[in-house]
Amino acid sequence: MPGRSRGTVLVTGVGRHRSIGASLALGLAADGWDLVLNYWAPYDERVAYARGEHDTEEVAAECRRRGSTVEVVAADLAEVDVPARLVAAAAAGGSLAGLVMSHCESVDSSILDTTVASWERHFSVNARAAWLLIKAFAERLPADPTTEVRGRIIALTSDHAAHNLPYGASKGALDRIVIAAAVELGDRGIRANVVNPGPIDTGWMTPQIRQSCLAETPAGRLGTPADTASLVRFLMSEAGGWITGQLLYSNGGFRTSG
Repeated sequence: MPGRSRGTVLVTGVGRHRSIGASLALGLAADGWDLVLNYWAPYDERVAYARGEHDTEEVAAECRRRGSTVEVVAADLAEVDVPARLVAAAAAGGSLAGLVMSHCESVDSSILDTTVASWERHFSVNARAAWLLIKAFAERLPADPTTEVRGRIIALTSDHAAHNLPYGASKGALDRIVIAAAVELGDRGIRANVVNPGPIDTGWMTPQIRQSCLAETPAGRLGTPADTASLVRFLMSEAGGWITGQLLYSNGGFRTSG
């Protein structure tokens, strides 16, 4: 097990066992990172994915068994003050080193039936909160220029847009925010990247969707949360420190063979 501690990583979107966020937390714990885990149960309940009452605490307990110090913070990222509060909680120990954003708002709707309220909530959670998290994270780093890696930012994105319009549009905004951070904050020692995991079945796929996604994946199987976590863990490692400003696909070749 790596020596303790490498620093603290704030991971958002750790609301369910069956989620990419949970796999990220467990992998980062195994690599020696302490963690602050954020979730918002009302969202998971609203989208009606399978979730136990104590999923986040159980993920946190498993991370602690792997050697991590873990704090769990329930908070709605649609609230404008929450990102700064989460970063403050993660930085309380003085060693905040990473921000991994796997949270989202994702409720299907199309051009003709998307409501203004839905549009605004998607952008509040998926885009504005990402900007404010990055801002609060960067403000805690020294402003003097450096070539050393002082902090890493990783966000999960998606290409999905048709019939999931506000989700796809807000994820497109997220991509640009993170890539801008790589450029604007690089001299502070920040490395910032976006990861597109392709279709990962975390409880939302119907048998028809599963079959269709499998048919479009040259690697011959659907991706898993652990596949996404493997790339994020690499980006958080010393070996990943030269990668920044990238939108990286970790999707088994999904939709590249047509």
